[in-house]
Amino acid sequence: MAITFSLGLSDAAGNTGENMETQVAEVLIDIEAQLRQLGHWDKVPPSSEAMASDQPFCVDTLTLPQWLQFIFLPALYQMIESGKQLPERCGIAPMAEEYFRGSDLAYAELRNSLLSIDELLSPTDGVGECEV
Repeated sequence: MAITFSLGLSDAAGNTGENMETQVAEVLIDIEAQLRQLGHWDKVPPSSEAMASDQPFCVDTLTLPQWLQFIFLPALYQMIESGKQLPERCGIAPMAEEYFRGSDLAYAELRNSLLSIDELLSPTDGVGECEV
């Protein structure tokens, strides 16, 4: 899958640099831990064809947890490690609400972490898809 990001390195409050990168990295670690705790961490990655979807969140080929694990988390970790600019817009929490609606899973902590990512990476509203 081609990963496209809208570039920018300031959060909604105008914070820039290492502080924001550190905050994002901490939330990414939380997201991974919560996916594992919920039993939504796969040992085997999906096929390259499944990850090559051009649909937002790869909705036609991956579950949301798979997209987070195999597309979103690695892309953001790579951007942080290489010093590249982070996306300017992200709205993953609404997708998580929809994905887990009706589920018996206690996903509130995951939702809160996704809301944190949305707030860190979005200049104002954090609504919509994440530009990954």
